[in-house]
Amino acid sequence: MASERDRRAPPRRAKLIRYAKRTVSARAQRDAILAEGLVAHVGFVQDGQPYVIPMSYLYRDGRLFLHGSKVSRTMRHLASGAPVCVTVTLLDSLVASKAASSHSMNYRSVVVFGRGKPVRGRAANVALAYALITRYFPDRAPGQAYRAVTDDELKTVRMVEVEIEEMSGKQRSGGPINALDADPSAIGWNGIVPVARAGG
Repeated sequence: MASERDRRAPPRRAKLIRYAKRTVSARAQRDAILAEGLVAHVGFVQDGQPYVIPMSYLYRDGRLFLHGSKVSRTMRHLASGAPVCVTVTLLDSLVASKAASSHSMNYRSVVVFGRGKPVRGRAANVALAYALITRYFPDRAPGQAYRAVTDDELKTVRMVEVEIEEMSGKQRSGGPINALDADPSAIGWNGIVPVARAGG
């Protein structure tokens, strides 16, 4: 007979435990973070060893795609259907406090849990490759700003879709929260230092 513990649903991987009030619960907000981010940190475990790899990515219509060399350990592992965790973070500002323990950051982030599966078919892979390039270089078109992808190049790369099983979002905004920050006689200064992203 199953115990009460066994009958309970397993805990959601994406549930926020600490600072749950910072949860980004609206799917549209999480989608916006994933659409705006530039780097995805892709985490997986292979032979008992954890790895976290920064990668470019494509997120559209609720679907997440990763791209890389067919011979890379990461892409081989992802294409096998093994579990994967993908994190995207947007840093908005640094938060300075009058207390050492209360320095912080304002950010928006999304964590995705899922499994990878290879994208099949030449047409699908070509379309996704161009979509990935256009995401980072909006004004560049294949055959005009750069040479179109060749069949030989397609043989060396792999596009993997992460089938999203769970997703969570978290954000912080505002200034420092230590009581010292409200004390004008306390040493030092406090405030928010904006962080802007700009192309060169």
